[in-house]
Amino acid sequence: MASDLTLFGLFFAVLFGLAWPLGRYMAKVFNLEKTVFDPVLRPIEKILYRITGVDDSTEMNWQRYAGAVIWFNLLGMALVFIIQMLQDKLPLNPENLAAVAPWHVAFNTAVSFMTNTNWQAYGGETTMSYFTQMAALTVQNFLSAATGLAVAIAFIRGLTRKTTQLIGNFWVDLTRSVIYILLPISILFSVVLVQQGVPQTLSPYVSAQTLEGAEQKIAVGPVASQEAIKLLGTNGGGFFNANSAHPFENPTPFTNFLETLSIFLIPAGLAFAFGYMVRDRRQGYAVLAAMTLLFLMMLTLNYTSELAGNPLVAVSDVSGSSAMEGKEVRFGIGGTSLFATVTTAASCGAVNAMHDSFTPLGGLVPLLQMMLGEVVFGGVGAGFYGILVFVVLTVFIVGLMVGRTPEYLGKKIDSWEMKMATVAILIPAVTILIGSAVASVTEDGLAGIANPGPHGLSEMLYAFASAAGNNGSAFAGLTVNTLFYDLALALAMLLGRFGVIIPVLAIAGSMAEKKITPPGPGTFPTTGWLFVVLLAAVVLVVSALTFLPALALGPIVEHVLMLQGTTF
Repeated sequence: MASDLTLFGLFFAVLFGLAWPLGRYMAKVFNLEKTVFDPVLRPIEKILYRITGVDDSTEMNWQRYAGAVIWFNLLGMALVFIIQMLQDKLPLNPENLAAVAPWHVAFNTAVSFMTNTNWQAYGGETTMSYFTQMAALTVQNFLSAATGLAVAIAFIRGLTRKTTQLIGNFWVDLTRSVIYILLPISILFSVVLVQQGVPQTLSPYVSAQTLEGAEQKIAVGPVASQEAIKLLGTNGGGFFNANSAHPFENPTPFTNFLETLSIFLIPAGLAFAFGYMVRDRRQGYAVLAAMTLLFLMMLTLNYTSELAGNPLVAVSDVSGSSAMEGKEVRFGIGGTSLFATVTTAASCGAVNAMHDSFTPLGGLVPLLQMMLGEVVFGGVGAGFYGILVFVVLTVFIVGLMVGRTPEYLGKKIDSWEMKMATVAILIPAVTILIGSAVASVTEDGLAGIANPGPHGLSEMLYAFASAAGNNGSAFAGLTVNTLFYDLALALAMLLGRFGVIIPVLAIAGSMAEKKITPPGPGTFPTTGWLFVVLLAAVVLVVSALTFLPALALGPIVEHVLMLQGTTF
């Protein structure tokens, strides 16, 4: 346990130590200030604008910005779908894999990678060619992460600008997100992963002979490059079916630490960037503190639950408990709990253990974090604009409590902003509950359950929470590669992504038009610990009121019954 606590402490020390300079750098990138990489990257950026016909000197109002986001991502989704359907006719397919079938699996995958969800209803090494992995999935890993980052920056501009309708240029924000931030860090991380033993090759799969004399094919491929952006972009889609539990994706405890760190790096850095961009670093610290407080609560619950283990499991590890059931010996309880809590806090979805084998309360933590709207650090960009929506809600509630007009960063929060914030919070929640309800009462939905009782309900809740929260991890006991689940979960992904992005951009546009009022004696400070605690409390209370009945019927009652010796 002492070594695990040391791991947790080291994780936060390294995270904040790296996120602070990264945040400063990101603020410069999006404020169009000079950076040390401008001599190399600026010419590339200009060439891209010239080729695509983008005028980087013009900006957009929120409607044009939202339109660009939607059409660009829909085009990307269509291209991913087409590549999958033509996979057998395209190059870089040394294993001669057929086109992805049936069509609804390809459609689900296209929606999944476009929305930064990376839900996988297929086995990567047996379904996707090298070309599909690189040209379709890895490209979307960059573009979906860049989209989230661009929307977050547009939201920040809306909070800082005054008396204007302009919130930036989506094409510029997208381009700079990729070439200044995501691509350089991914290249560096890929090199480190290769040094640690992660494959990066276009050679065919390797044939080996087992001790029994049988022939076994060992899947390899361009793994390191996809692994890097899958984590840094909080995408989560693995090259292999076992994801980051596979030794070719995550070979050592050191890579496990780096991969866990990389998931949080850009979301944490964005909080620091926010402080620089609003010219008050305490604002960024306050948001970061609220996210960290929520994360520590979740990590504590998951770790203590998994450390206690399942008393009904007879198989014991070397410590004499059942705590290692479903986990990799390479990573231990601490490394597994940290990874599981990070990946579902950050809307990543990569896994290094079988979440379905966690204790009920241990599994409740990943489920609850997705139900929170994945705002506990959250996905690249998406988590930050999600927590800012809760900031708007918190400021409004505080204003009602003290009887004053709510303000944030000198901007008054009016009914329009509250309506849009409410829509952004409700759409994913309604999607999760309605989707799970439909699945639990229809023949097609019930056909996917392998575990009866409350755990089966937990699996359904997890699937729709993962889809609507654009996470992508799963309680793998639920069979989802069916027409019903492929289409239902694809719809949940679309609603969870654009049902939040559009209201967020609407808030940004409205706030940008407002004047900035200097703080007065009645202004509620949004930089102290009181605001941090209130913000965290609002996130928890909203989730509790929305999902407590469903959670009580799933993981909570399952845990109580487990302690009583009841199995299903």
